[in-house]
Amino acid sequence: MTFQLALIGAGRIGTVHAKAIAGNPQAKLVAIFDPMAEAADTLAALHVCPVRSVEDIEEDTAIDGVIICTPTDTHADYIERFANAGKKIFCEKPVDLSVDRVRACLKVVEDTGAFLMIGFNRRFDPSFAAVRNAIDDGSVGDVELVQITSRDPEAPPRSYGERAGGMLRDMTIHDFDIARHLLGEEVESVSAHASAITGQGVEEIGDIDTATIILETASGKQAVITNSRRTTYGYDQRIEVHGSGGMAHAKNMREHNAEVLDGRGTTLAPIEDFFMTRYVEAFSRIIGQFVARAAADGTPSPSGADGLAALLLAEAAYLSIAERRRVAVAEVS
Repeated sequence: MTFQLALIGAGRIGTVHAKAIAGNPQAKLVAIFDPMAEAADTLAALHVCPVRSVEDIEEDTAIDGVIICTPTDTHADYIERFANAGKKIFCEKPVDLSVDRVRACLKVVEDTGAFLMIGFNRRFDPSFAAVRNAIDDGSVGDVELVQITSRDPEAPPRSYGERAGGMLRDMTIHDFDIARHLLGEEVESVSAHASAITGQGVEEIGDIDTATIILETASGKQAVITNSRRTTYGYDQRIEVHGSGGMAHAKNMREHNAEVLDGRGTTLAPIEDFFMTRYVEAFSRIIGQFVARAAADGTPSPSGADGLAALLLAEAAYLSIAERRRVAVAEVS
């Protein structure tokens, strides 16, 4: 039986998820909603799918699940609404910018028995997943140090930045999640340093564009995250895991893997320019996992609890920046 899906939000990330649904033979996009009619109509025409109201989607028992791709400050309300309607839910990160609001939302999910999966797509990137597999099969031994490089080509538009909750809650939250995923232990303390130095105006909205963060577990494992909102060479996404028995790392993805060697040296293709091309396979795989697990009434992963855990690390990092000290995660949780 084909899993019937409705898309809530027809913007940039909604377009990515609609493409992933279209490529999944087990799923079908049967409804699109966006408060901006033009965006909904454009995406609906592309996928030959009706535009419907939230109320119609909520009440239609033939619709099995929803993909929530709206602005962050609407996520929790939609999650609660569709949880009460009995829909399986996939929601983009974060659940909300407020820890208390996230907890209240997850309580509704728990009380209704709803299926909620959070869009931490990087776990599903083939290269990153291969690094995790090297941990699981013992190739690197006991994990001791994780290094994550995540650098965007530029800061997002001001209109987006004003609603996104700051770089650590919007961008770095992906790195917090993959760090937890690779460390295999919960983070106990956070040390962070940040600034706004790229000259893109993020300081005008109280944001940052450059950060280094150290996460530490109770056993002494560490993850080091470096972020920037400016690169001149593409979308820089790399991870490395060092352990007692070896090391595994994932390099940047390039537009193609051909090399040209001549008298000038070696020339490689540019690295991918942004997340919509770099993580195409990851988006496809995470939607595939959502459909498979939701259809089988399985366990969602990443779950709402994973979403909360990553947000708590962001809160601890912001407190560390403000007070210039190491912060125990327990202080913000």
